[in-house]
Amino acid sequence: MWNKYFAMLAMAALLRADYEIHNPPEEVNPPANTRQLSSEALALLQKRWAEKAVRKYAEAQDKKWRNWQAAMFEE
Repeated sequence: MWNKYFAMLAMAALLRADYEIHNPPEEVNPPANTRQLSSEALALLQKRWAEKAVRKYAEAQDKKWRNWQAAMFEE
C-alpha cells in the first residue's frame, strides 16, 4: 500500500518539476506610471543610504560597547 502511494507521489513530483523547468515564469513589466530615476538621483539616494547605514552601525557599536562596559564593571 505504501509503495503504491509513494510511487504516485514521486511521479506527481517529477511531473511538476518537469512542468516548472519547461515553463519559467513570465517577466512582469513594471507599470507604465512608474518613473525612472536619473543616475544623479540614484547616486544621491545611494549616498544617503550609505550615510544612514554608517550612522546606524556606529550607534549599534556604541550601544554594544556601553553594554559591555556596564557588564564588565558592575558588581
